[in-house]
Amino acid sequence: MNDAAALPVTLLTGFLGSGKTTVLNHLLRQPGLARTAVIINELGEIGIDHDLVETATEDFVLLKSGCVCCSVRSDLIDTLRELFLKRVRGQIAEFDRVVIETTGLADPAPVLHTLTGDPLVTARYRLDGVIATVDAVNGDDTLDRAFEAVKQAAVADRILLTKTDLAEAEAAGRLTARLRALNPAAPIVPVGNGAVDPACLFDIGLYNPATKSLDVQRWLDEEAFASHHNHDHDNGLSRHDDNIRSFVFTLDHPIASAALTRWLEMLVAFQGPDLLRVKGLVNVADRAGPLVIQGVQHIFHPPEELAAWPSDDRRTRIVFITRGLEETALRKMLDLFDRGTSTG
Repeated sequence: MNDAAALPVTLLTGFLGSGKTTVLNHLLRQPGLARTAVIINELGEIGIDHDLVETATEDFVLLKSGCVCCSVRSDLIDTLRELFLKRVRGQIAEFDRVVIETTGLADPAPVLHTLTGDPLVTARYRLDGVIATVDAVNGDDTLDRAFEAVKQAAVADRILLTKTDLAEAEAAGRLTARLRALNPAAPIVPVGNGAVDPACLFDIGLYNPATKSLDVQRWLDEEAFASHHNHDHDNGLSRHDDNIRSFVFTLDHPIASAALTRWLEMLVAFQGPDLLRVKGLVNVADRAGPLVIQGVQHIFHPPEELAAWPSDDRRTRIVFITRGLEETALRKMLDLFDRGTSTG
């Protein structure tokens, strides 16, 4: 199964009480999402309204909407593998996509590691995107107190600002500005009572569902970073997100393949925990097309070589969301390897 044909997976994350399950309940009632499998990545009961449940078969719950739901009670890899095998055997309802809802205190990185780094999973599934819910009423205080909440928002492809019907407009505006500084490329979608259009949340990954081909420009959205400067990190406020850096690393000349490999290995070895999310398009010397790279902390998906460039822009462009890492330090490290390769 190639990547374009693999089943898209969406990670739904967000801090305790931010409205993840309310959003999920609304989404599962939409006709376009009837063929969805839902995985609740926490112990305990399925976090779905009782009126959605139809029947249960072992660990899987069949919903009236036509969706399949289950809880992770062991390993996520085993759950995804079993889900796919039961789909193939016809033991559960057919599904076309997967939504994984994390627990409120979860660091999203381990789930992203599974989706991008395990060969058993990547053979059948592909990461479509990360959705983070942030409470418009309590979100500012939550971001101050919990780095997990900051990390959830920082790695998201879409941020849902929930409970906007209950929040004061001025407070919601300040929180929106803070989230834009934290993650410039993620659209911030206001949500009241969990109602949100599925079209703005799904099919947002590397592959364009209409053409079944790579859509790197949409995926990177580097223009969002270029048009939004990071907030002032010397503002004196003791907030967790003061240490988050979001930027696009660009390079005009091709990189030697050996230099790229050494650079990434060095980043992973010494800065892995601080690489919250990385994705990019790399111009590698002596290759007709670019390499697509993506990673979360110390786990990087195997680079994918494109047959041709998607546009006339041949620059290397890598989106970094980091904890405390500056672009200048990353550039000096790459220059060092690049010079060593060219003179070696």
